[in-house]
Amino acid sequence: MTNLQQKSTELREWILRSLAAAGSGHPGGSLSAIDILTLLYYQEMTVTPENYEQKEREHFILSKGHAAPALYAVLADKGFFPKEELLDLRKFGSFLQGHPDRIKTPGIDSSSGSLGQGLSIANGLALAQRLDGIQKKVFVLLGDGELQEGQVWEAAMTTAHYRLNQVIAFVDNNRLQIDGTNQAIMNVEDIGKKFSAFNWNVLTADGHDFYSLTQAVNQAKTFDQGPSVIVCKTVKGKGVSFMENQVGWHGKAPSLEEASQAIEELREAF
Repeated sequence: MTNLQQKSTELREWILRSLAAAGSGHPGGSLSAIDILTLLYYQEMTVTPENYEQKEREHFILSKGHAAPALYAVLADKGFFPKEELLDLRKFGSFLQGHPDRIKTPGIDSSSGSLGQGLSIANGLALAQRLDGIQKKVFVLLGDGELQEGQVWEAAMTTAHYRLNQVIAFVDNNRLQIDGTNQAIMNVEDIGKKFSAFNWNVLTADGHDFYSLTQAVNQAKTFDQGPSVIVCKTVKGKGVSFMENQVGWHGKAPSLEEASQAIEELREAF
């Protein structure tokens, strides 16, 4: 687990560097989600630049597309494009746009950003795999504020109805969204009970603990009666003291000085 923790620390640094260079973007949700992405891309998934075009592999959908800096950092580290490109995030002419674009950016399985659509896309992938006789996992990461979108629950009914056991969803449950707390804006709790009512296999995990995440994923992979969701308790801005649990850092990029301070803090903590 130490290797995964070290990797997630490195990726957090690149997230901060890219956002500071861009002068805009979403640090809070990127930092709350990066440990989940680290687990998937460095332990659970076999996707590489070499096998990306193959159908018979695991897929990942970032439904909360505003956390693109986290996914871009992972893809660069996996060799889909040079890490130096991360410093062109959101700049004119860059293929690293504010939200993932499957056409422009190497390694992206689906364009996203309009919240609520990722689970529907995951369902489509899983159904297509079934037609092709493929049984590979389709992972999808949802934001907890995103669950306020009605399409999520229409999709959740579909996943359960067709017993798409290939689908494993993660909910980044950091309890904050752009305008305030989820509870104040539109309460989505109890998330687990809601998914259970839609006939999903519900699991929970500490979204920043790799042992806890691994345990939950292993249970989800062995469940073959339908889809599984892992509700991950996370911290907005995790790893940077002045960002943690601060709603103001949802969509505000750090300055170069703030990013430098945050990176130093990350290195000292690890």
